[in-house]
Amino acid sequence: MEKRVLGRTGRDVGVVGLGCWQLGGDWGDVGDDTALQILDAAVDAGVTFLDTADVYGDGRSERLVGRFLAARGGAGSGLTVATKMGRRADPHVADAYTLDAFRGWTDRSRSNLGVDTLDLVQLHCPPTAVLSRESTYDALDTLVDEGRVAAYGVSVETVDEALTAIARPNVASIQIILNIFRRKPLDEVLPAAAEAGVGIIARVPLASGLLSGTYDEHTTFAADDHRSFNRHGEAFDVGETFSGVPYDVGVAAAREVAALTPAGATTAQLALRWIVEQPGVSVVIPGARTPDQARANAAAADLAPLGDDTSERLRTIYDERVREHVHGRW
Repeated sequence: MEKRVLGRTGRDVGVVGLGCWQLGGDWGDVGDDTALQILDAAVDAGVTFLDTADVYGDGRSERLVGRFLAARGGAGSGLTVATKMGRRADPHVADAYTLDAFRGWTDRSRSNLGVDTLDLVQLHCPPTAVLSRESTYDALDTLVDEGRVAAYGVSVETVDEALTAIARPNVASIQIILNIFRRKPLDEVLPAAAEAGVGIIARVPLASGLLSGTYDEHTTFAADDHRSFNRHGEAFDVGETFSGVPYDVGVAAAREVAALTPAGATTAQLALRWIVEQPGVSVVIPGARTPDQARANAAAADLAPLGDDTSERLRTIYDERVREHVHGRW
């Protein structure tokens, strides 16, 4: 698999990684054995970057990744593991983002993952005010000085939040929603990150599965799946579910995307390949609920370039069907 440098971490990572939210919860049931099989399949297929968070299953995702790391040789495995912190704060307010809290959160993640130093810790979609405070970055720099983390980044909801974080000298990476249905980061965020040497981690690449091309108006999801319980932002930012696109709009647009799928590929692979081709992207992190999905996602890295005609038609689908629902909001 092609590798790229992940911003100021200096680490080379495969362009397709694995998002590990589903290993913790909120995507229906994924058992421990299946979770470990997914991790095995992804890494065997060339994935070298795993993204998790301390709140995914209240640490379950981190613990499963930790078990996997131990089986693969621990810190010498050649893998880069990113986690996130901040959403454990209750209430989730800016004043909760203190050095003492950072130490507690990262110590818990280090224990869950079974490592002395976290490769990359990201603020997990913090309150916007957190990103403008000098004390935030002073505390993060202290974590690096203390050896708790090797590097830090920020996972954001909006373009403005991303630009604020990119301007900070020690931010290594930005994680942001980027996919065929969420194109706004292409305008300013990716160029600014590239100029600053900041890595871009593209999340929600398949718009919560819409861009797999397999959903229709009658598809249903389990009650414990965020695609059921967060369609209107009931639990967290609505942009994390179907990328904020109304479900019926997304299904119709995804049908048009599916019609452009190259022979021998899947629509999900098309969607992932589109992201990989965007200048400035370091790694895209699709999730997977089965080992076969993990292998298929990794294979998207090897697809032939999509070509100008396909790229233009994808942009037209966005402009005509999706833009009005998302572009001005995030």
